[in-house]
Amino acid sequence: MARERPPGRGCGVLRRCVVGAALLLGLRLCAELRRAGPRLPARSAPPGPAPGPPGPHLPPAPGPPRGASRRQVTYVRSGRRAPPEGGGSGTPEPGCCAPRGRPRRKHPRWHIDLQPWAGPAQSLDEEALRFLRYISTTQIACNHMSTDSLATDSSPAKKPWSVCLDDRFGLAHQIRSKRCRLYSLGLGNDDTQFEVSMANNGCEVHRFDPSVKSAHILESPRLWHHRLSIDWRDPHPAVAAPKLHSNTRKLGTILNEFGHHKIDVLKADLESAEWKVLENLILEDVLEQIGQLTFEVHLHWPGFEVSGRDSSVVRFWYSLLKELELKGFRLFHSYKDLSKPQLFLKKDIFNASSCYTLSWVNTRWK
Repeated sequence: MARERPPGRGCGVLRRCVVGAALLLGLRLCAELRRAGPRLPARSAPPGPAPGPPGPHLPPAPGPPRGASRRQVTYVRSGRRAPPEGGGSGTPEPGCCAPRGRPRRKHPRWHIDLQPWAGPAQSLDEEALRFLRYISTTQIACNHMSTDSLATDSSPAKKPWSVCLDDRFGLAHQIRSKRCRLYSLGLGNDDTQFEVSMANNGCEVHRFDPSVKSAHILESPRLWHHRLSIDWRDPHPAVAAPKLHSNTRKLGTILNEFGHHKIDVLKADLESAEWKVLENLILEDVLEQIGQLTFEVHLHWPGFEVSGRDSSVVRFWYSLLKELELKGFRLFHSYKDLSKPQLFLKKDIFNASSCYTLSWVNTRWK
């Protein structure tokens, strides 16, 4: 009589067989990995556009050899020029050359570069001495100033607004050929003799004054009056104007709106706002479009939106005028109005006025 197998004995044998087979398979895999040796991790692809959807199978387009691609990566990282033949895509270095047919784009500036302090004490006396000497010393000689030689009315002007008529600067030729353009910036000033004289001599004159009653008035064939105020910033569109007829613009904005690319003469009498307007002209490179400047400057501090001590403000003024010099402008006339309040009355520096009329010529003007 056959013995009966105990229950569960067959299942135990089957379980042991499965475990043994798994061990053998693991040992075989380990042996194969040891024979293959360690593998290097795959290189990450260089950053680039994501691959597109697969298209039809086409033969690969001819391209540069593999070595050229590596040279291109080296060129981009090192900033060197690509070789003239092969070896890279020929992409120009940043800041080197703009695309043909387009002007070079300049990076905007947000502040001027302040000059070093005039002395270790950083005092008002030191800054005032340097600044007053600077504006009292002409930098270039002008043999023919003003428009007396061209004007029919020889009566003296109320203020010494001066332009340089030397042939090397070309303004006299522009006046005679009736191609001169003058911008006059003011704040309710009734003295327009200079503008009338320049218009009578052949200049196209645009006078900007917020006190003008109408938006645009043509007083004579060459003299326009515009109800506009020149500021160092454009008005915010979300802020309502404080007055019904107030209208302010930056000079660069007005040039674009009027379609004017050049100004032969820029005259400004802005009652201390001239410093911030001048800063805006420097930061936005509007000075490159101007041939001559004649400004009435007011030495009142702290000035418009110029913070700091009195010495810091005078240092800011000096830095602005040094920026003019770097742009190619040279002072050819300086007039001190002694009828205005006096400043810096110490004996060891200057007996100075609070108001000067300064005139510069752009030696790079073409």
